[in-house]
Amino acid sequence: MTDGQILGIDIGGTKLAVGLATPEGGLLARERRPSGMVDGPDAVIGRVVEMARAVISEAGTGAGEVTRIGIGCGGPLDPWRGVVLNALNNAGWIDIPLTDRLSDALGAPAYLDNDANAAALGEHRFGAGRGTANMVYLTVSTGVGGGVIAGGRLLRGENGNAAELGHLTVDAHGRPCQCGSVGCLEAYASGTNIAARAREALAACDEPSRLRSGPVADLTAADVSAAAEAGDPLAARVWSETTTLLGAGISSMIHAFNPSLVVLGGGVTAAGDLLLGPVRRAAAERTMPWLHEVVRIVPAELGDRAGILGAVAVALDGPRTLAERPTSHVHGRTDA
Repeated sequence: MTDGQILGIDIGGTKLAVGLATPEGGLLARERRPSGMVDGPDAVIGRVVEMARAVISEAGTGAGEVTRIGIGCGGPLDPWRGVVLNALNNAGWIDIPLTDRLSDALGAPAYLDNDANAAALGEHRFGAGRGTANMVYLTVSTGVGGGVIAGGRLLRGENGNAAELGHLTVDAHGRPCQCGSVGCLEAYASGTNIAARAREALAACDEPSRLRSGPVADLTAADVSAAAEAGDPLAARVWSETTTLLGAGISSMIHAFNPSLVVLGGGVTAAGDLLLGPVRRAAAERTMPWLHEVVRIVPAELGDRAGILGAVAVALDGPRTLAERPTSHVHGRTDA
């Protein structure tokens, strides 16, 4: 742990969240605003600085009491240099030295990681994963992402981009994914794609469905899960495919990482047991018994604190992250 207080900053595609916390994860003050990513990095960074100063003032924190800043942001990014390489595919968010910018503005060392890794670190330190050495965190929301804790440490990989779990292939001849591949888990299980698959199913038939009761273009994953729970056959088929493929993807993660815990977070998990029950069954059916017997699949615990406390965990983990930078660290691919 570290003395002093920690700023946690969550930079998302639609919202910004900034909070001030103790090293034990106690939130002292927080603020949320729309991110306005289309305004460009200078404007967004300016908003973040305003929000940070506001929460510091609200908490009554004096100069020098903020000892670290943690940042979670969509990638790809370089956690060792603190640079956003191309955040969320928004124009202008290319090679932005985010940690330097925020450290200079706020007067404390800053540390950066992608939002999925941040969430994994947060759940491991403060949430469902406390006390576990080997854990997979999977967020199922607008997209699907994740982070892996192995031996008590975040698995980063050669250039800091390990655990792109949403891009495990679950159908080699399946739906196109925004990453350019086909059949990725995200192409089926993200909230965006659950709704898209429901719209496709509706367009392909004349079957009566509760999903036709409003504008089909406005369907959400929550609409699909609610209709499935109410017994709507078409929605139930879409939901069943979702949970089966999500369970299959999780089974692959269990085989790869041998965790004791798989933690599921993100907006889609608001469906509760309607999601968790069939996902657990689908994973169990596909996992070797000696791996399945040591793992539990559980919901995340941090809820709406996940972004901020994940960023706080990034700050706490930051010095070790910098110390463990691979000596062969490069940007982009090189072929021998």
